[in-house]
Amino acid sequence: MAAGRNVMRAVKVFEFGGPEVLKLQADIPLPVPGENQVLIKVHACGINPVETYIRSGTYAKKPALPHTPGSDVAGVVEGVGEHVTTFKKGDRVFTLGTISGGYAEYTISSADTVFSLSDKLDFKQGAAIGIPYFTAYHALFQKGSAKAAETVLVHGASGGVGIAACQIARAYGLKVFGTAGTEEGIKLVLQNGAHEAFNHKKKDYLTQIKEAAGVHGIDVVIEMLANVNLAHDLQLLSSGGRVMIVGSRGPIEINPRDTMWKESSIRGISLFSASKDELRECAASILAGVEAGWLKPAVGPEYALEKVAEAHKDIIHSPGALGKMVLLMC
Repeated sequence: MAAGRNVMRAVKVFEFGGPEVLKLQADIPLPVPGENQVLIKVHACGINPVETYIRSGTYAKKPALPHTPGSDVAGVVEGVGEHVTTFKKGDRVFTLGTISGGYAEYTISSADTVFSLSDKLDFKQGAAIGIPYFTAYHALFQKGSAKAAETVLVHGASGGVGIAACQIARAYGLKVFGTAGTEEGIKLVLQNGAHEAFNHKKKDYLTQIKEAAGVHGIDVVIEMLANVNLAHDLQLLSSGGRVMIVGSRGPIEINPRDTMWKESSIRGISLFSASKDELRECAASILAGVEAGWLKPAVGPEYALEKVAEAHKDIIHSPGALGKMVLLMC
């Protein structure tokens, strides 16, 4: 933002559609924090697959237009609204959500969705925490009832949520398997907590997972691409096993009988549906993980704000990113 001006650059969506509807505007009024709100100067903003669905108009909940996407912001507090006592100007922070949108040079967030960013992490890493780590914890423990010594398979483990799930599961004492589609991805997954990793592009990878899991099978599957993998996941489960669907890009046909004799279950996951108590529990674990040193976000491709449409195209056409995609404001 130019000195002495009360405008900023921000991405706006005026109509639902493809990546081309993401329009960078240079004359957006600077937002003003209201009661219990925080104004943040954005240094980096994470890019989540769900934002491509929202932008296209295919997501179940459509925002009012014009809309600025972006939830996972990291930056510095520029100002606070009335009744905010937990943050002050100059504090380094990250967010779980925004009110005015994160694809912008400044954003407004509710104070209860803002968290202190440890000096152990840079702003790019801070922008990779929110949705990925909260979703991973929510899926593993709050909905998946994962327990120490159980075996978890993170199906699509090299992306933002996948890396988070591997780190959290390992820290909480689970045996962690992960899949990725490249040798570089396999290496990243192993570096971030997986005991074993499998290339899901190899024909025999499911056989390899079954052999590694042994007679017991997989207790919890964290599934990023259910429209491809769900039927296979059901074959891998232990008695009472659970599949947590974090992502899906379309329909799939399964045989419900595959859930019956094992009394297994399939559950959809959406962080937007988590309760405030659940989010507080997620935050406590995540902040503790940063201080303990096991939570280390893996940042993937980086894009300037002007390249936001390119970033959305890459999410759609090049799945399997290594780490979390981020937008950089400068």
